[in-house]
Amino acid sequence: MLSNSDTLSVTSDRRARLTRDAVGVLVILALGVAGYVLFPNNLALLTRITAIALLVLSLDLVTGYCGVATLGHAALFGAGAYGAGIAAAHFGITDPVAMLAVGIIAGSIAGLISGVVVLRAHGLPQLVLSIAIIHLAHEAANKASGWTGGSDGLSGIMPDAVFGVWQFDLWGRTAYVFCIVLLVVTFVLLRQIVRSPFGMLCRGIRQDPVRIRAMGGSVHGTLIRMYIISGAVAGAGGALNAISTQVVGLDSLSFTLSAEALVMLVLGGTGSLYGALLGTVTFLWFEDVVSAANPFHWLTIVGALLIAVVLFAPKGLYGSLAAYFERRGRKNP
Repeated sequence: MLSNSDTLSVTSDRRARLTRDAVGVLVILALGVAGYVLFPNNLALLTRITAIALLVLSLDLVTGYCGVATLGHAALFGAGAYGAGIAAAHFGITDPVAMLAVGIIAGSIAGLISGVVVLRAHGLPQLVLSIAIIHLAHEAANKASGWTGGSDGLSGIMPDAVFGVWQFDLWGRTAYVFCIVLLVVTFVLLRQIVRSPFGMLCRGIRQDPVRIRAMGGSVHGTLIRMYIISGAVAGAGGALNAISTQVVGLDSLSFTLSAEALVMLVLGGTGSLYGALLGTVTFLWFEDVVSAANPFHWLTIVGALLIAVVLFAPKGLYGSLAAYFERRGRKNP
């Protein structure tokens, strides 16, 4: 039985978590509205940032929360993109919500397959297996040109209006709002998952899988389930990318995209959904601005930023900021 003080403490903690979640949702919505109002000519870029943010969130689930090293996570993103694109181009499934559902299912299946393969090893062999997966997926999509369009890309994707009301336009307004809404819904769901007993079990596996196994926990089964959830999130991002751009290219299954997703996660801070979002926005926006200002040496500038973050903010941007404010709170109770 819990005492009154324990009950009040649990209630207070629950309210604090709900408050943080509400603040996070409000921040995402506020930034979404600000982007829509302040950058009406850059909605395509903002939509892509939102889609890639789902990929980085999915990577955080397996790397940040479970400790699984992977450089092939774009395979799940590409599975969702091609799943939604093939459904529209070859089977006439052009309803955006249905395309999104197909992308989620395709990403989940890809997550299951990737998890079964990658989790057979540990450490460096695990990383090598993930790299092999992304290269195999890329080559398979290239060879199956009758379905995927090969190196020319999959075109002919013409999504219908959302709920028959909001038509996708050349300015990308509908696609942008659609992406922001899905990002908010996904963020809320993932916050519940990572705070649940299942999420706590995943954190325990990351810290000490031997102890979890000794306590009777199913380490492999838990990681497979998280991989499937991660695949669903990445598949949703891929489907959004296909719906918004109306074309799917082999770059959706590139090793470069996988590596960049990992860089964005490290930049923002692993093991934090907020860090994944902050790292994605910072990296892609900085990359766009710098590449436009200096098209010949922008990679050098981006590399300098990453080195500075790793040296001076080893916990990532969000992790370092959170640690700083926590120290301030301890000094000024």
